[in-house]
Amino acid sequence: MNSPDRPFSPLVALLGLVALLAHAAIAPSAIAQYGGPAGNAHPESEMVSGDSDDISNPFGERPFGTERPSPAAKAAFERALDLELFRELPVFHNGRVKVLDTLARETVSAITGRTQYVEYVRSSDDSAEPGELEKVTHDHLFTLLDLMIDPAYYVDKPLVHINYFPLREELVEAAIEDRAMSQRYLKLTRVSPLMLREFAGPIAARYAFDEPYVTAFNRVDRALGLWDNTWRNMAVVPPDSRDLPWKHLSRLDPYTPAREAATALGEAWRAGDAQAANTHAAELATALNAINPDTFDDTRAKLELAYNRSNAFEWGLWAYLASFVSLLLAFGTHRRWLVITGIGLLVAAIGLHSFGFAARCFIAERFAIQNQFESMAGLSLFATLVGTGLMLARRQWLFGAAAAAVGFMVLVTATQTPIPGKTIEREAAILNTSVLLKYHVTTVLVSYGLIALGFVTSAFFLAVHYLKQSAAPHLAAAATADIAEPIAKVGTVSAGPGSAGSSAKGAAPVKTKARLLADLDTAQMTVLQLAFWTLGVGILLGAWWADHSWGRWWAFDPKETWALITWIVYLIAIHARFGGMKNKGLVTAWLSVVGFFVMLFTYFGVNLLLPGLHAYA
Repeated sequence: MNSPDRPFSPLVALLGLVALLAHAAIAPSAIAQYGGPAGNAHPESEMVSGDSDDISNPFGERPFGTERPSPAAKAAFERALDLELFRELPVFHNGRVKVLDTLARETVSAITGRTQYVEYVRSSDDSAEPGELEKVTHDHLFTLLDLMIDPAYYVDKPLVHINYFPLREELVEAAIEDRAMSQRYLKLTRVSPLMLREFAGPIAARYAFDEPYVTAFNRVDRALGLWDNTWRNMAVVPPDSRDLPWKHLSRLDPYTPAREAATALGEAWRAGDAQAANTHAAELATALNAINPDTFDDTRAKLELAYNRSNAFEWGLWAYLASFVSLLLAFGTHRRWLVITGIGLLVAAIGLHSFGFAARCFIAERFAIQNQFESMAGLSLFATLVGTGLMLARRQWLFGAAAAAVGFMVLVTATQTPIPGKTIEREAAILNTSVLLKYHVTTVLVSYGLIALGFVTSAFFLAVHYLKQSAAPHLAAAATADIAEPIAKVGTVSAGPGSAGSSAKGAAPVKTKARLLADLDTAQMTVLQLAFWTLGVGILLGAWWADHSWGRWWAFDPKETWALITWIVYLIAIHARFGGMKNKGLVTAWLSVVGFFVMLFTYFGVNLLLPGLHAYA
């Protein structure tokens, strides 16, 4: 690398980085502020099927003037229904074949803002206060079918979610005079279709050029359209061959078993006859399953339903958190059972995480790393696997604590924030032009996971460095404890195989802050060197893929430029070790922190602020 008489100068690298940052600030506006070539954008999502207008509601409609059921009656009707045969029914929607359970989750979430529709009904408990309300949570599949069969029920019900509070406040104030009721609607975050149709027009006209209001009204429009046309998504009739389009249920002959069962189901449903509805629902499911049964893989349907029910990523993130807390407590208390518990929870979390990721790949029929949510799920999985591998190889559970922290931080961001790509959809055509995509994106995601792993390890280093000297022996005993050996009493440590300064049998234990910092420095350098080389290879693979897909190796696209900047930060972090500075570990730790936030901008900020050829990423 560098000759002994001319050591690497971090100042030179820093000047180069500043020049590249200046170029990055200018280049996007000059070069990459465009959506890219055809096929570079995500396919447009269509929550309502684009089928022609000559289809009809296969379940019929509620006759005009018919009395609608009360919320209590609707809840009782749902409790008497058995819709399990419907959950695995395949349906073609938004460019792919999915199960009806998935369509129900997506539809209810798009309209109400959450996976299950919640309604408040008068309490059936005799001991309840007069007028007291009882919370009823409706199953998403029941809500989907109810929206198709009896949409009129929801006309004056709080159905449509409005996430922009000022708009919600104006609508509620215009529609409801009662103070207590208006506060209830504001907290509920939903308004009725009737409120929107009567009071939304003047508000929309008043804020026609106010971007937040326009965005909120666009969402409301889509939700209302979906409420009106949910039945259009019943493309549940498989074709003779997989390369032919699926048919809408209403396109079948009116006298076929499926059509007759659908009509009878609609009538029984609106009449509130649960026994008849169950009979006709079973008939409809049986009739549909008998039509071209080989067109759709039953195994994939069962796996998709298991994926939906397991909530593997959500349970996985809590297992990661519990693992991290256990290992952190062990860090301070030296309890062996906490180490064993933490490692067990880490293995369980990785198992859940791996199932969720693998199932999504199988369901999507592709390597699921092609949007923001998928890439985050993959990134965190790769990081935790590497961290766990290092923990087992080095026999130090410090790596396990870092892996658990990364798994939790990334998954909680992916699942609990509005990250795009949570639903399994079609992806940009450009992503299917070459198998190089898998290697390029996977390698870069592994590097990002390693960067996150290095950040957590460096955060441990900084915490120990700035702690008082008196706390160091206690922490040193736990941090470097060998996972294969019993944890000794407070203040002692076995540094583990291969650790410099390990004591011979019977020798005095190591218990200095310097020992702990040295081990942490070794850990952070192990991870950061892996991140450096992996990101470098990922960038080279990206250039190869760019030449294959776009006909050029490099064009200073914002994502390319900032990936290079991230790599240079780690180039500085590693080569700074060759200089003559005093505290190399501390400098490396701070550069690791800087590199982590530069990576975050490369990963998130570029997508939001500097659109270019990687607009889909």
